[in-house]
Amino acid sequence: MATTPEERSPESSPALAKEGGATEGSDPSPSPRPNTGSAGPTWLRGLFYAIWIVTLPFVLAILAVWLLTPAPGDASAGALRVFVGDQQIPSGIVLFTIFAMLAWHYRYELPLSSAISIGRKDVPPQARARYEEAQALVDEARRILKQNTREVEKGLRAAERERLEEALRGLEKVMTAETFDLAEFDAAHTRADRAVGEHLSRWRKGEMREYAESIGVAVAVALILRAFVIEAFKIPSGSMIPSLMIGDHIFVNKLTYGPLIPWTEKRLFSSLPPTRGDVMVFKFPENKEQDFIKRVIAAPGDTLEAINGRPIINGWLVPHCYVGRYGSDGWLYVEYLEDKSYFTLFAHDDTHPNGPDEPVCKGQEDCGIGQSCKAGICGHHQGPFKVGANEVWVMGDNRYNSHDSRSWRGGMGAGVPFENIKGRAMFVWMSFAPGGGIAQDRLFVNVMGRPKLPGGLDASLQAGLDKCMRERPPVSQTTPPPGRKLR
Repeated sequence: MATTPEERSPESSPALAKEGGATEGSDPSPSPRPNTGSAGPTWLRGLFYAIWIVTLPFVLAILAVWLLTPAPGDASAGALRVFVGDQQIPSGIVLFTIFAMLAWHYRYELPLSSAISIGRKDVPPQARARYEEAQALVDEARRILKQNTREVEKGLRAAERERLEEALRGLEKVMTAETFDLAEFDAAHTRADRAVGEHLSRWRKGEMREYAESIGVAVAVALILRAFVIEAFKIPSGSMIPSLMIGDHIFVNKLTYGPLIPWTEKRLFSSLPPTRGDVMVFKFPENKEQDFIKRVIAAPGDTLEAINGRPIINGWLVPHCYVGRYGSDGWLYVEYLEDKSYFTLFAHDDTHPNGPDEPVCKGQEDCGIGQSCKAGICGHHQGPFKVGANEVWVMGDNRYNSHDSRSWRGGMGAGVPFENIKGRAMFVWMSFAPGGGIAQDRLFVNVMGRPKLPGGLDASLQAGLDKCMRERPPVSQTTPPPGRKLR
């Protein structure tokens, strides 16, 4: 069967036409074929966005966090710098978002934006969104024509392919003209949008597919963040009262010590051991299916003891300051370890009727039966425990009500292996009161920051806390002597 010239004409098929080839009805004047739909500009635009909208804000965020983080022991740092230093990950995310939004807002002014069809400086602000929609429309149409060449040839008549090509080239010509004409652009955009919708709709992504892809990307990003960057945990017990209350929900920074690779005990990178005083989440060594949260007290090479719940590291008693009575059944202190200051709670019981610091002693003869004299205090002695390599020993801030390193292995004591460590606590993002409702006083409490009293306590405790923080010894006096060297 004979075919008509129209059906044989390769120029009539945009999917087969060579770059810059003319079609019937197109402008015969010589003009360069706009490269909007070619593969080069598409990846160049992706590279442009990767550099200016992702990489530059990322670098600026890291630089800003580094500049704002105060030096260790800098007491003159303002509240903002202290927060950034304690919460580097959320601060970096916020700063990255701000820088990325600014870069996106001024993307038309960035170098090379016009050269690779990101935008045009002469496009009126009210038309910039439509200009980007037109660019996306052309890119989508060109991609469909390239990926579905045979299907398009079979599904569309030659005249339909020619009208589609004319509409696309007309839009490209207006978008790349030396002088931008808004009226011509709107007319060309409308024609091209109608032509693409009429002739290529069967190959375009459906609305449900776009929603599914967006949801899939969001879920993937959330899973990656949860696996490697940040994870939420709930506080189920009172072992860290009052630093963390039952019902607190916290975020944990997984980058601090190096994120664990899922389903393994290996890390992408390692930044261990944890620092003394860190509050960390880890897999309970005796049951790795269970997560614990405690405070790091002893590091590799240390020798740890405890007298009435007060830690002794390498023969040095960790100093603390009395805040006041906590309710009707406990004593509240602020303990100082290296550059950290945090609450410790000692509940009243028959074993410690006068608190953790009494009775005092000079020797064993000053203590009663079953008591030991350590660091000038008579009381219940635990240890000594030798901290091995690749582990840390932990204690709860609620010293008499915490299942921690002192009592593991049937009372023989044990540390937390590095491979069990998940991350360091950041801040409370939600908290529910015991009687129901949100505990608003707990929201955004910085776990590693300045101690903050829970609500509903005696007002005199705040005065005691302020006094203890004012009288905090220098870091040189709150750092234990070095432990034994490990091979």
